[in-house]
Amino acid sequence: MKTNNTNTTIQSVALIILRLLIGWHILFEGISKLLSPGWSSAEFLKESKWILEGFSRWVLSNQGVLNAIDLLNTWGLIAIGVGLILGLFTRTAAISGALLLFIYYLSNPPLIGLEYSIPTEGNYLVVSKTLIESVALLVIAVFPTSRGFGLDMFVSRIFSAMKLFKVKVDFRE
Repeated sequence: MKTNNTNTTIQSVALIILRLLIGWHILFEGISKLLSPGWSSAEFLKESKWILEGFSRWVLSNQGVLNAIDLLNTWGLIAIGVGLILGLFTRTAAISGALLLFIYYLSNPPLIGLEYSIPTEGNYLVVSKTLIESVALLVIAVFPTSRGFGLDMFVSRIFSAMKLFKVKVDFRE
């Protein structure tokens, strides 16, 4: 279905606020892991149930892989958060964030019959805040608000100018 891609001002503002809030949350999660001495994803991975349980056990069995996962997780969260806040490579940041959060969800889904030793924040059944935030990032990826409010606007202009310059050069040859 083809629709008009223009949003009202209030829709754009709401999407920008959503992008900034999720960006802040993800950035803060990454920074808190970076600044916490000895932080590791091991405790989270030990709790893994359902379809990623085997993968989590494999990661836990190899310290080098665990260290790499911790490093990628921390810096990935920081990069995603910065991208969302600045509106820089926003679609890539939003899709990467959605995938990362969905992996978190699949590691510890709130399904009947799965019990975790670490207490959760709230009570969930199938739908959790992690899943909601993942889907919200997909919405952000679909609606490119950063071209109106974000650094992607400047990147887009630079690429457009480069294409225009190349076309001019091609005409002269």
